[in-house]
Amino acid sequence: MPFSPPWTHDLDPIIFQFTESLAIRWYGLAYVLGFMIGAWLLHLYYKKGLSPLDTNQQSDLFLGIIAGVIVGGRLGYFIFYSPRTLLEDPLAFFKFTDGGMASHGGFVGVILAGWIMSRRFKISFLKLGDILATLAPPGLLLGRLANFQNGELWGKPTDGTWGVIFPGAGMMPRHPSQLYEAGLEGLLMLAYTQLRIWTSPVLKNHPGQIGGEFLLGYSIVRIIGEQFREHDAGILPFMGLNRGAVLSIFMALAGLALILYARRKKGA
Repeated sequence: MPFSPPWTHDLDPIIFQFTESLAIRWYGLAYVLGFMIGAWLLHLYYKKGLSPLDTNQQSDLFLGIIAGVIVGGRLGYFIFYSPRTLLEDPLAFFKFTDGGMASHGGFVGVILAGWIMSRRFKISFLKLGDILATLAPPGLLLGRLANFQNGELWGKPTDGTWGVIFPGAGMMPRHPSQLYEAGLEGLLMLAYTQLRIWTSPVLKNHPGQIGGEFLLGYSIVRIIGEQFREHDAGILPFMGLNRGAVLSIFMALAGLALILYARRKKGA
């Protein structure tokens, strides 16, 4: 069988270039599509009686979610991965073209936005959190695919025939860990959360449980995916785990606690 050399990543992160500093990028499109799919799901839940939020409330909620993702994701990136950057240049927060979003920070931002909106709409925060948990996986899936398109967050070196050469990481084939994480964090969690909300009475009987299951499940698959990902530059691993995996341990504990609380506190 003839030897097939590993594929060298040559995908363009830009869809259309307007000026030197203004362009439409796949990463930005991923966020837009993720929000659109989430909005469609939220509308579908309302039509099928799974969500109490009417059309106006859905619009207000998504404005809050968008703000939570962007602010939380950006702050999370600087706090967890590059604190000195923000201290030395506070305006770096607004330099979105330089990249830098942290999913854990985005989760915190969405949780805060959900809490604010639950008080505004006078509905259960736990139930709203369950609904939000089912809206997150499409964005995670598209975001990881965009990471691969950008040729960033590559994996560790591999001898496997599926290895990809990322020019920014040298000429050694590496795990396409972005695709692993897209499958685990995106597709798997999407299938699980949709199965839970559509086929189980848990949303009504145990508010908060789906949200807890999402936090726990996401943390587990994130830790698995991170084992194939190269450690971030300048960040020392902790007990063999990188920063993303360590943060996921705390998220898993929070998810487990939420599940136990929801199982004890029954009612819509």
